[in-house]
Amino acid sequence: MMKPSTTHLVLMPSFNTGAARLAETVAAALGQWSPVWVVIDGSDDGSAAPVQAMARTDSRLRVIVRDRNGGKGAAVLTGVDAALAEGFTHVLTMDADGQHPASHLPEFMAASQQSPAALVLGRPVFGPEVPLERLHGRKLSVGLARMEILGPGIDDPLFGFRVYPAAALARTLRSTRRARGFDFDPEVAVRMVWAGAPTINLPAPCRYLARAEGGVSHFHYLRDNLKLIWLHARLLGELILWRWIGVSRRRG
Repeated sequence: MMKPSTTHLVLMPSFNTGAARLAETVAAALGQWSPVWVVIDGSDDGSAAPVQAMARTDSRLRVIVRDRNGGKGAAVLTGVDAALAEGFTHVLTMDADGQHPASHLPEFMAASQQSPAALVLGRPVFGPEVPLERLHGRKLSVGLARMEILGPGIDDPLFGFRVYPAAALARTLRSTRRARGFDFDPEVAVRMVWAGAPTINLPAPCRYLARAEGGVSHFHYLRDNLKLIWLHARLLGELILWRWIGVSRRRG
């Protein structure tokens, strides 16, 4: 059994992921890294109970339960605050539904340990099952992120398999009242680059699971796409109105 890290942990926000799917994803993560922390974000599907039972017999696992659903960003902030209080310096965020590759945890953690100031970002490698509308939507998001940071550096703003410097992430989240739902991943990446964080982009496979395979998605196509459009409008407006000079100097 690997020795638990005292600096880097896996942080897994979960909302109604399903008991079997969540337990399977947690077990896969523990097979590659420890510790693993799960933040149950107001789930009411019974998925918390199995991982809480696991945590009672496995000290490498911790489960934090939020009373109300606040969105991915809110769940991550809850976990990051707890991690900082325990002396951890970095968190790797990983989806609870099994889309992200547990086998790549050691590689991403090693990259972060070698460059602790960096934001280590996953660049998804999709299989043939990926919906075409998602694929084209991501291409648009990549282009908008490049405009917002004035160049390359974020290969995929929507892919949530990442290692964050924990203190910088907490500061970024507290600098905005937003970035608490599906806008979390792109907004914090752009804002951390604005603040001067270097980036490392590493390829990682991404699976889209069908419902028959236990796949779960809380993405509402119209509502959440409108939220993402508003996000990029806000970021571009903020860049043009008052961040342009500072970002240009950092990126230069």
